[in-house]
Amino acid sequence: MLAAGALLGVPGTAQAAATTTVPGTVSPAVHTMPLAGAVPSAQDVTVQVWLKPDLAGAAAFADAVATPGSAEFHHYLGPDAYTARFGPSTAHARAVAAWLSTKGLTGVHISDGRDYVSATGPASTVQSAFQVRINRYRAEDALGGTTLIQSNDRDVSVPAPLAPDVLGVTGMSGARPDTTRTAAVPQTQTRPRTQAQVTAAPKAPACSGYWAQHTHPLHPAYQGLSTASLPVCGYSARQIRAAYGATWTDTGKGQTVALTEDEAPTAMFRTLTEYARTNHLPAPKPSQFREVRAGKACGTATRGAAQATAVNDEAEMDSEAVYAMAPGATQLMVVGGGCDEDQALLDAALSVLTGDGKHPSASIVSNSWQIPLGMVPEKTVHAIDVRAAAEGVGMYFSSGDTPGLTVTDSDPYAVAVGGTSLGVGATDNRVFETGWSSDYGSLEHGKWSDLGVSGGGGGTSLVHGQPAYQKGVVPASMSRVRVGKRVVTDRAVPDIAADADLDTGLLTGYTESGSDGKPGPYRTMVNAGTSLACPLIAGLIADAQQGRKTAFGFSNPLIYRLAGTSAYHDVLPVDSRMPQQNRAAYLAADGSGGAPGVDVFGSQERAYTEQVAAKGYDTMTGVGTPNGAAFIAGLRRAAS
Repeated sequence: MLAAGALLGVPGTAQAAATTTVPGTVSPAVHTMPLAGAVPSAQDVTVQVWLKPDLAGAAAFADAVATPGSAEFHHYLGPDAYTARFGPSTAHARAVAAWLSTKGLTGVHISDGRDYVSATGPASTVQSAFQVRINRYRAEDALGGTTLIQSNDRDVSVPAPLAPDVLGVTGMSGARPDTTRTAAVPQTQTRPRTQAQVTAAPKAPACSGYWAQHTHPLHPAYQGLSTASLPVCGYSARQIRAAYGATWTDTGKGQTVALTEDEAPTAMFRTLTEYARTNHLPAPKPSQFREVRAGKACGTATRGAAQATAVNDEAEMDSEAVYAMAPGATQLMVVGGGCDEDQALLDAALSVLTGDGKHPSASIVSNSWQIPLGMVPEKTVHAIDVRAAAEGVGMYFSSGDTPGLTVTDSDPYAVAVGGTSLGVGATDNRVFETGWSSDYGSLEHGKWSDLGVSGGGGGTSLVHGQPAYQKGVVPASMSRVRVGKRVVTDRAVPDIAADADLDTGLLTGYTESGSDGKPGPYRTMVNAGTSLACPLIAGLIADAQQGRKTAFGFSNPLIYRLAGTSAYHDVLPVDSRMPQQNRAAYLAADGSGGAPGVDVFGSQERAYTEQVAAKGYDTMTGVGTPNGAAFIAGLRRAAS
């Protein structure tokens, strides 16, 4: 689509009198949101113009190096070698940079791997350059309230001569709601419970040390259930290790796991040391943890979605979950900067991939975050994931804490990690495990109200075709979707899963930040979500890579080769023959005025989610959850 535009001086080209829109650079949801006004014209905005690599050639190479039996199997490229072979040319990057400068933007910078060109300017200048308006819109947040988001109002436009080299443009968005949510989720399921909260009731226990240690009657019955277990007070490292069969033979020694974050934790190494002590794990060595920054700090108080709903220990949970599974691995925490949370996280991931030019900074990247569909161009995420696969880096993404798909989990070169509800018994035995999809009922005035379903993300993409590794594993009922008038076979999500339900979460630690800015005392809280599942899987992958000459890299071809074997626990739907205490969790009122409630596990209500749990592959848990030594040995055999 062409539109009239101002004359643009671009080196190496004649002055262009036309611009071309770049599809996919605005979320369609914006057009349905009430306008709350324009952003101030003087507000600084930093944009990234993503450059188009040879995606077809890079994807073919990535497939070859990730597929056992290929002549190129595990013959990865270094970051600079990838850029030289598949990246955009220096000339194209300089042309985009020159155009941004002519439009009055400053701080023009070509990223290390030539993935994008960034620039900063007042909103008025950015709007003029890309022929958009940057507005604020009213949107509904996860709890049914109203929040403001920032977004361009239409797809951006760039000079026609440059358009063939532009993959997408990011940076104009700001704080946003979780747009993948399909049902209202109760407050008790969207905020972590602190240890003080779960032990507040002195007359009766509010939680259990292991599954079904304490139960509670339901009066009246809810969905046919007359009893439920109290949620766990937070599993210890010992319990979660036992659930997935982590061994002391394979601890991830010699491996590096990168953790991408949007906020830096307080005194992380001190926190990790205390977590290890209280969980009877070996003390971490100073050389095992390093924190680095990617991107510039935001100059204003406005940040992205993660700051819209505060989570005290997201980064801490990532680090501690990896440490619980792989206490011998080295951790690299990469904290993204900038006022646009999505871009900050993408920068953190790219920082790992560009590394020192010769090697990426880690071979395993745990990304415990999601970007909703439409918030960034899909091709930008795809380009990052393809680069990672070609370099031998496994990109593990949370499938999200709401039903449905995200930009980040649905890419075929991402390992999407789904969530489960997990019962660990008194002897650290696996009591049950099912797909995390809980129907929440609230008890008020003696009557139950169904408030909807909370659970992990998943489903079938409408954009990406079925990758070769899913053929013969994902049933047609879960891979075939209607796109327009055609029925196509597409990419299904997730690929693998682990514990994610807050009712069966991990007891995590964090260090409070004092009013004087200095680290305060160590605290604990129960936390979960697919943000927990993702680093648990990353830690087990580090265990499996221990002692190997080459990394697994993009591991889905290996993961799917083991489908249906003892390498996985097949996560099955809730069965009416299961004891009632294993089918629901009772949530006592915490004294803050909220009503008691109950989470009924394994809900598959079509009103809330199109996902299902089933024997074999399913769209809640993928091929299943890891089965310890069998999982590790299976990956090693598949990679031989």
